[in-house]
Amino acid sequence: MRHTVKLTGALAAAAALTAALGACSAPSDPDVDRSDSASTPLVVGATSVPHAEILEYVKKNLAPKEKLKLDVKIFDDYQLINPATKDNTLDANYFQTKEFLDDWNKKNDGDVVPVVNVHVEPMGLYSKKHKSVSELTSGDSIGVPSDAPNQARALKLLDKEGVIKLKADAPEVPGLNDIGDKKGLKITEAKAEALAPTLPDYDAAVINGNYAIAGKLSPKKDSLALESAKNSPYANFLAVDKSKKNDARVQKLAKLLTSDQVKKYIETKYKDGSVLPSFSKAS
Repeated sequence: MRHTVKLTGALAAAAALTAALGACSAPSDPDVDRSDSASTPLVVGATSVPHAEILEYVKKNLAPKEKLKLDVKIFDDYQLINPATKDNTLDANYFQTKEFLDDWNKKNDGDVVPVVNVHVEPMGLYSKKHKSVSELTSGDSIGVPSDAPNQARALKLLDKEGVIKLKADAPEVPGLNDIGDKKGLKITEAKAEALAPTLPDYDAAVINGNYAIAGKLSPKKDSLALESAKNSPYANFLAVDKSKKNDARVQKLAKLLTSDQVKKYIETKYKDGSVLPSFSKAS
């Protein structure tokens, strides 16, 4: 999920479109809402990279064959997307992870739900001083993000790679106090966005995929260790307000976003490994 700050999108236009939704017809399948005609665009909010890029690929190359019209609204401030989905200004969105959505729903009495997982922006361990994880030694400094969700991801990656050892009773979202064995390493926290620019100050640092790319680091080539996309709990997904989950247009988009064509597009467009396909049913 990209973290940037400014709204571009035409919310007023999206609201007008949403207000116009409606031609009613009886569905043949009770589990699929076909009340919205194929001529009515599905308005989807997204952050620009890679979410809007993927949606625009679908809009141009795949949606016409399915008689699906997409209206992609790009947001620079991701904090505005779920509220616009909740109030039906947007029909759907594509920008976030489950952990972020669960937190937002809890704090805002929301009922936005995942539909299908699409991709992962993997977190990785990077270093300007070492070429492999095995070179890390006692006394080395390791930078990790200071915010709880990203710090937990970082610590789980370090634990998986044997760099540290988390306590057996560590919670689902572990913090620095949940490290059972630092193996002589100095674990230092900093803002997630600051780790790539200050990487030379550490012996190694765990950096989010989007910040790694911004810092001219290739997850595929430069990382010492990288999160796997398979069954990742950090997949970015298509989401809707619960009332729209069975909208036929949403189901069409979900199918297209997890097609072989989109998989090939992601693998070709993001050859540096910054974005990895991670198709599965979201829950």
